[in-house]
Amino acid sequence: MPLIKLAGHGQNAAVVADPFARVADDAALPADGGAIVTLTRFRKDRDALLARNAPIGVQLKSDESPEQLGDDVHRLSVVVIEFPKFRDGRGFSWARMLRTRLNFSGEVRATGDFLYDQIAYLHRTGFDAFDVPEGFSLAEFSKALSEMSSVYQPSADGRKTIRELRAGK
Repeated sequence: MPLIKLAGHGQNAAVVADPFARVADDAALPADGGAIVTLTRFRKDRDALLARNAPIGVQLKSDESPEQLGDDVHRLSVVVIEFPKFRDGRGFSWARMLRTRLNFSGEVRATGDFLYDQIAYLHRTGFDAFDVPEGFSLAEFSKALSEMSSVYQPSADGRKTIRELRAGK
């Protein structure tokens, strides 16, 4: 699955090689390089994972709140949030929570069943990396990001809403 990452304020998107290996709960960690583990594995092997001299990430299921990571969230390089179905919107809330309430500055990655129409709002809520399906082009991704010229809801990106613009704020 290709990985698209955004740089800056979402103006520069690129398809990149994933620097992290996804590691199953019963599998050995790679000797070097970054690893992404489940929340279950992270809780079980926390001390050993954080002691590694390599980046670590946690993949959260849609029913696993980032608050469960506690203060360790700031020791992670990436938090991956699963979308089991495109209509499960909890991931939007988790990304916004990571960025605004938990002040997480690492990568927030979307994976799973999200739609083209959701990409711009995924980015607005705090996602800056996306596991996209094979054949999904960078041009399509960039178009999806730019389709919303004005926004109604406040979010993690700090863009002014239509109401604020109309009020001259």
